[in-house]
Amino acid sequence: MKIKSIHRFRRGIFLVVWLLGMLGTAAAGDVAITNATLVTVTGGTVENGTLLIQGDRITALGTDVDVPPGVEVIDARGLCVYPGMIDATTSLGLYEVGAVRATVDASEMGTYNPHIEAAVAINPHSVHIPISRVNGITSALVVPGGAVISGQSALINLNGWTPEEMVVKAPVGIHIQFPRLPRQDDESGQRPLSQKKKDTKERTEKEIKALMDVFKKAKRYAATWEAYMKSMKPPAPAKDLMLEALVPVVNRELPVIVSVQMERDIKNAVDFVDTLNIKAIFHGVTEGWKVAPLLSKKSIPVLVGPVMVSPGPEDPYDAIYANAGVLHKAGVKIAFVTESAPDVRSLPYHAGMAAAFGLPREQALKAVTIYPAEIFGVADKLGSLEVGKLANVIVTDGDPLEMRTQIKHVFIAGQKIPMTSKHKALYETFRKRPAAKE
Repeated sequence: MKIKSIHRFRRGIFLVVWLLGMLGTAAAGDVAITNATLVTVTGGTVENGTLLIQGDRITALGTDVDVPPGVEVIDARGLCVYPGMIDATTSLGLYEVGAVRATVDASEMGTYNPHIEAAVAINPHSVHIPISRVNGITSALVVPGGAVISGQSALINLNGWTPEEMVVKAPVGIHIQFPRLPRQDDESGQRPLSQKKKDTKERTEKEIKALMDVFKKAKRYAATWEAYMKSMKPPAPAKDLMLEALVPVVNRELPVIVSVQMERDIKNAVDFVDTLNIKAIFHGVTEGWKVAPLLSKKSIPVLVGPVMVSPGPEDPYDAIYANAGVLHKAGVKIAFVTESAPDVRSLPYHAGMAAAFGLPREQALKAVTIYPAEIFGVADKLGSLEVGKLANVIVTDGDPLEMRTQIKHVFIAGQKIPMTSKHKALYETFRKRPAAKE
């Protein structure tokens, strides 16, 4: 018995010594990025600084950071560190190959689907995810499509084995494809509408009224259940999944994200959310430059884009490129979108194009970092380099909004991401192809 006690004592001493030895040393995966230009986005730029990542968080940054022993050190001399970029609307993870129906799960049947959740349908192994993140995009708002009420979006990090691991916040909002009025026969609107357009106008007005009725019904449903929960007098109201999903919206706990493009439709959408007294974010807003003061007055943030598309036949050639700059100048908070899963990798260039047509460069950077984080209610987690935030970090050799800039390192929630993708694999394969013999 004495010998067993001695062995237990020795094992206990060994364990204590081992634990003491672990104190002050780094956990596996901790990283210090040193000698870098830290572009924090919200707190200025730190020259020759160090950023310390421990676990999934940023734990220190500045010029006098003590790096614990055992931490992996990346010497970023001559390089820049930015927060990872956020695509504010995309079908990433829901869409793979358009010609193969089995790989597309971006929409559901039916007209009103507020209960549909994008978060449960995301494919973490989509080939578009590594292609996007090696270009500096670390998060994205995944949005269901189709229907008048499309469903609930999810903000995800572009790393994880399962959708649950990837989700940062879900739901972020409920998405509406706002009914569109027909355009006038001429730009001035002097000529009357054709009969076909009159029919379309009447149909659109009926769709708007029907949509309004759905939200009014949800308000009555919420009030009925609130009264029942206070009294608990049977019978309980009947459950309705569609109306249940809209209760957080009519209670102003969750925004509607309204896809709307043309000037008249934007004005109608503003009246719609005002009448219902609900929180709103607008998406697309191609003709936002025509109603920028109205959007600013109503404090409605806008998810702008895609930017790199052709303008309408009656619009100035630079209308779409300059749209973000006009909205910003009017005081509208903006974030950029690509919408298409394969195009998420081009997000920085959409922002860069807007910067070339009037949007201040620092605002373009904020519109792919801190502004989408603020709009989606996750500014405490994402969007800037700050102590305590998730370590979604990219290391570059220049401005990430410039096409010539190379992304050297990517971290998502503290994990170092392999800089590999299908595009890079194909490049390396065909770069080694032997020259044809003459």
